[in-house]
Amino acid sequence: MSSRGDWHNGAMFSDQQRHGPLHLPGTSSVGVLLLHGFTATTASVRDWAHAVHEATDDAGAHPGVRVPLLPGHGTRWEELAEQPWQAWRDAVDEQYWALRREHEHVVVGGLSMGGALALHTAARREVSGVLLVNPALSLVNRMARFSHLASPVVASLPGIGGDVKKEDALESTYDRTPLAAVAQLNVLMHRTVRMLPAITAPTVVFRSEVDHIVSGDSADLVAEHSSGEVRVVDLQNSYHVATLDHDAPLLERISRDAVQRLSRGERFLPEDPS
Repeated sequence: MSSRGDWHNGAMFSDQQRHGPLHLPGTSSVGVLLLHGFTATTASVRDWAHAVHEATDDAGAHPGVRVPLLPGHGTRWEELAEQPWQAWRDAVDEQYWALRREHEHVVVGGLSMGGALALHTAARREVSGVLLVNPALSLVNRMARFSHLASPVVASLPGIGGDVKKEDALESTYDRTPLAAVAQLNVLMHRTVRMLPAITAPTVVFRSEVDHIVSGDSADLVAEHSSGEVRVVDLQNSYHVATLDHDAPLLERISRDAVQRLSRGERFLPEDPS
């Protein structure tokens, strides 16, 4: 097994239980949509999803949780290269409306690119809360902004997955990063930043103090430009994929508690920041 997970000749082993879509049914008033990151799969956020599903309302009912496998992911990097950013948006919208049919409130959340998609959704749809882990609005590698110029000549570069501090943790991602898809990610990030003032839902942003993929400016952009209340939680012992890292129990607890408060008719964010 490589440091980036379950790969063979550039394709992921067929393991829907770990890498495919996840649906945890629930009957409380809250539905939660969680989204994985760029070139990754649902495996990177499954523990987070299960933790959130443990939230209960006053009657003991759990929230419904959906984690889709985004288009172009979990197969081959060449398929990701063919996806426009709108395909990711539309897949998220489909899951959002499925939750809206079943629940009074919807919470959206995501890791990295999934965080950008969650913000994009929150700016366009009615949501009751947002949970973000190192959302991708600004990248550490500034050369990524020129990917649209390079992609016709250079199809891919080495994979960017596996930014985890915890030694025994593995993130399943593509071993190559298609530059055409990076160009689409850039479009998504740019559009999402412009839409931040339209977000009114309370938001929790988990930000790793050391992140080799996403710039810390991303959390600042959310805090400064969102119209809703934003709580930034610094993660001192994790890298980019914090959902698989040392601080995972902390972000799982805070996320679960926020969803539980909402399901019990309380504020999504606690009164006391501590």
